[in-house]
Amino acid sequence: MRLTSSLLLPLLSTSVTSSVHFALYKPDGILSQFVNNGKLKRHQKMLPALPSVHRLDCAKLMACGRLDEMSEGLILLTTCGKMSRAVTYGLGEERKKISKEYWVEVDGNITDEAIEKLSGGVAIGEGEKQYVTGQCEAWRIEEEPSHLTTSRRRKIRDSRHGPTSWVAVTIKEGKNRQVRRMTAAVGFPTLRLVRVRIGGVTLEGLESGDIKEVTTDEILSELGTAAQMALNDDDTSN
Repeated sequence: MRLTSSLLLPLLSTSVTSSVHFALYKPDGILSQFVNNGKLKRHQKMLPALPSVHRLDCAKLMACGRLDEMSEGLILLTTCGKMSRAVTYGLGEERKKISKEYWVEVDGNITDEAIEKLSGGVAIGEGEKQYVTGQCEAWRIEEEPSHLTTSRRRKIRDSRHGPTSWVAVTIKEGKNRQVRRMTAAVGFPTLRLVRVRIGGVTLEGLESGDIKEVTTDEILSELGTAAQMALNDDDTSN
């Protein structure tokens, strides 16, 4: 379903007491927010306003797992505060983290050494604010993802300016612009970043600008049954 101001009309058939979650394929060049905070530049665009339908106040939809303006890919929208906190900070006393997978086009042909450094953790930031990322999964994507070539509104750059390559990175942290800072730290600046998965929810079946309803079980599938039960049917404690 295409991202428009009426995108939720056919989706929200649930009662006001139920929590709902949506997977949105955010295009590049759009901010991960619905409300103008007065700080937008002239060229910047927000996500379109959403209507209130079926007695559900869509203004209560929260974007969890935000992306910066020029990044693309999966964002979760939810009316459940507990789900928003689980995606952002982890679930339960043990703070079990939900993984997020990114496909990243970098400047140059990324090396095995750089991928190994990404996997082991790298220092990002400067001075006293320096932070060492945790271990993560990183691997080279051998062929350019063909299904992503038409999703971006602007071309990254002309091939005459040198080669690019793709790497997949899966993390459970969420520092500001973390993946971009990680690839820069190993010598391969990010040119394009697409988040393809949050937990058990992927971009499969979505094109840039599309949205679909997803379930609690789908989002939390990697954390096991206990985690799913902790949020499932807990709609009144948002």
